[in-house]
Amino acid sequence: MELFYHPLSRYSQKVLLGLYEKQVNFYPRVTELRDPIQRQTFSKIYPPCKLPLLKCSDGSLLPESTIIIEYLDQHIPGGTRLLPKDSADCLRVRLWDRIIDNDISNQLFLLEQQLSMAPEHRNELAMAQVKQRLLQVLASIDDELANSHWLVGDGFTLADCALVPCLEPAFELLSLLELENLCRYRQQAKIRGAWELVAEEAQLAAAEETSGLKLIP
Repeated sequence: MELFYHPLSRYSQKVLLGLYEKQVNFYPRVTELRDPIQRQTFSKIYPPCKLPLLKCSDGSLLPESTIIIEYLDQHIPGGTRLLPKDSADCLRVRLWDRIIDNDISNQLFLLEQQLSMAPEHRNELAMAQVKQRLLQVLASIDDELANSHWLVGDGFTLADCALVPCLEPAFELLSLLELENLCRYRQQAKIRGAWELVAEEAQLAAAEETSGLKLIP
């Protein structure tokens, strides 16, 4: 299997986390869509030109982070089970996954877009509305975590693959320290082996962007 991804993309990080949790051997294909040559090359493989993309062992292409992780859980017997056997728990996992993607990850992206602009070009009202929506969703997650170790019960799932990559940006951009359960969750996520691998690659990529130099891991 090959994974086309970028280490600074939250949706790519979500899939990487799933791959490491499942202990999958895969070929990493870091793809920089901001580079015209790499974008043109990738568009020949996958015309929509969206990351992440999994090239399966049979040559088929699988887009969309949630679908990729569900595919891995169905076809890779080892590692962490990312979708619970219990149907009710499985439905909760899928629900939280969609909420996190739509109401946290995508909203963080909107906020980051605004912050990347010069101050005089920012829409302060839109930023305030996005922050309010994020706080509401994160508060509901904090309530959920009052009675569970991970987001859905005691096992690490697809929902956690979605949430963990959002934590550091959320804590950087919002005041969340009063959400005690979320703070506890953040700390336990930081020391999970699969996430440590994802975070290390992301830190190297971020440092490379800042310095303009390609670092040796």
